[in-house]
Amino acid sequence: MLIPLILSGGSGTRLWPISRRNLPKQFLSLAGKETLFQQTVQRALRLPVVSSPVVVASEDHRFLAAEQLQELAIQDANILLEPIARNTAPAIAVGALQALARSPDAIVLVLPADHLIGDDASFGDAVAKARPLAEKGWLVTFGIRPDRPETGFGYIRRGKPLDGETFQVEQFVEKPKLDVAERYVASGEYDWNSGMFMFRAAQYLEELGQHAPAMLAAARAAFDKANTDLDFIRLDAEAFAAAPSDSIDYAVMEKTSHAAVVPVACRWSDIGSWDALWLAAEKDANGNHFEGDVIALDTKGSLVRSHDRHLVATVGLEDVVVVTTPDATLVARRDASQDVKKIVDELKAAGRTEHDLHRVVRRPWGMYDSLESGDRFQVKRIVVKPGAALSLQMHHHRAEHWIVVKGVAEVTCDDKVFLLAENQSTYLPLGSKHRLRNPGKVPVELIEVQSGSYLGEDDIVRYDDVYGRA
Repeated sequence: MLIPLILSGGSGTRLWPISRRNLPKQFLSLAGKETLFQQTVQRALRLPVVSSPVVVASEDHRFLAAEQLQELAIQDANILLEPIARNTAPAIAVGALQALARSPDAIVLVLPADHLIGDDASFGDAVAKARPLAEKGWLVTFGIRPDRPETGFGYIRRGKPLDGETFQVEQFVEKPKLDVAERYVASGEYDWNSGMFMFRAAQYLEELGQHAPAMLAAARAAFDKANTDLDFIRLDAEAFAAAPSDSIDYAVMEKTSHAAVVPVACRWSDIGSWDALWLAAEKDANGNHFEGDVIALDTKGSLVRSHDRHLVATVGLEDVVVVTTPDATLVARRDASQDVKKIVDELKAAGRTEHDLHRVVRRPWGMYDSLESGDRFQVKRIVVKPGAALSLQMHHHRAEHWIVVKGVAEVTCDDKVFLLAENQSTYLPLGSKHRLRNPGKVPVELIEVQSGSYLGEDDIVRYDDVYGRA
């Protein structure tokens, strides 16, 4: 049984301001209508004789993963929740344990959720070549045929041929300097390390036990003590935190004597920077890629992305990135876009929130858009899905006014429960227990005006929540 194991725990800081901690790049539509996560899942499920996926995700992103699977009509996936990031080796370990729970002969295809592949047919051919090797006990990685010297990727040196177009791994190489990368590409003996793998689940766990026994023990304990919550499998937090944080490359692949590589040219990109997205995107005659409302004069080799109906105009620019969101704008040289993560570090150090949340924040019940804020007030636009409800909650430091602009809302305020129709409003005093629910079949939209001495999202006491949030 071939089981896709989708790793979706990355933060994607290099694609700020679009990608943020609460909405990282794998859950965004960056190259096509569907998100990178959805494209990865669908690509895997198009393979022959394949089972439903196992997804390893951060607890913070659990509802994003579940909702995006539901949009694909996938109901039977297993979603394992990491309570803390521990890199790829422990994440793959718990995914392999879940795969073994389904089948003792499970073969897992490990796929990062934030990669882009432009040639699904070539990718499928590579998987077909890897599968017999995995069945024989090889730990197979997929090496991307390099089309340029690249200092942002690790490399794999091919060794002894195994079966014509497959090879033993001679050496894993760290990200090289440019002159070394040029030499690697010229030699024809090296491929980029894609971070995609295929192996028998039991074989990976055996190798992990040999080379990193403490990690395997922690992963087993976290999996054995996991509990089911709604559609999720929550790994035990204390046990998982005890796992050493390490990548599969360091923990297993560089130490095993059973590493194999299948080279493939499938128009792969890890979308690790805005420059990488520009390279992978369709471009006009001037080498530009535009999204949204853009007017560009004498602009070449650039990526310009505007938000919604916000006009972005450029004049006389070359090889730049311009990206706007409702609350932030990035302007950078394309060749410096790897350093965008330094902006995120600056925002964190300054105690700002633009690295963490978008102005528009997704929740399992819908979304809210922070329209305006000032001293002792904040205005939000809230949309609640049909049949969904916010938690029964209370605030210590703020009161709220709700004005319904679309649909019909059911409001609970202390011991009262009543309906609000369009153009009706209500006041929720500071300290009141309240809840908003959509009893109808169309989304409810309302404007919320908060007033008080403190308006942070952490001023909330939940008494009851259908989504299991504390």
